[in-house]
Amino acid sequence: MDSKLWEKSVAFHGHECPGLAIGVKACEAAIEKMKLTFSEDEEIVCVTENDACGVDAVQVITGCTFGKGNLLYRDTGKMAFSFFNRTNDTSIRMIIKPLKKEMQRSERQAYILNTDADEIFDFSEPNFSLPEKARLFTSIVCEQCGEGAPEHKMRLNEGKKVCLDCFKAYDRGWGEKF
Repeated sequence: MDSKLWEKSVAFHGHECPGLAIGVKACEAAIEKMKLTFSEDEEIVCVTENDACGVDAVQVITGCTFGKGNLLYRDTGKMAFSFFNRTNDTSIRMIIKPLKKEMQRSERQAYILNTDADEIFDFSEPNFSLPEKARLFTSIVCEQCGEGAPEHKMRLNEGKKVCLDCFKAYDRGWGEKF
């Protein structure tokens, strides 16, 4: 484990925890297996399948952030991360393996940080394609609330351009609003 990366991640996240350790270990594995460097723009993309503590490590260590558009959230709830390198067209997906025994919080954190990544994660190719680069969209003003939103997030409702908050879905009880 790279103690400098751990300390930097803890400083950003605010405390030590096993979830942050998972993110640090996932980043270290991606860096080692894919020869990654810090992403200044969108050279590296991470698709996280969770919104847990480990995602903070991804931001600090890899430079993948929501703001740059190279950190994407795919809500499966799984402790899985997929990394894509646009420079050399490589990718990897890793998902945490179930622990073999019950551990206290501090013991679990130490185990994750000090165990080889191949024992902690299952590695495979992502089962989805590299997402396109972030795009800029024209902002449209909602005709109901007056707030602006990007055009791809607008809907038509009773002939008016409305944002997702104002949109009244017609789903008869089984569809999703978005």
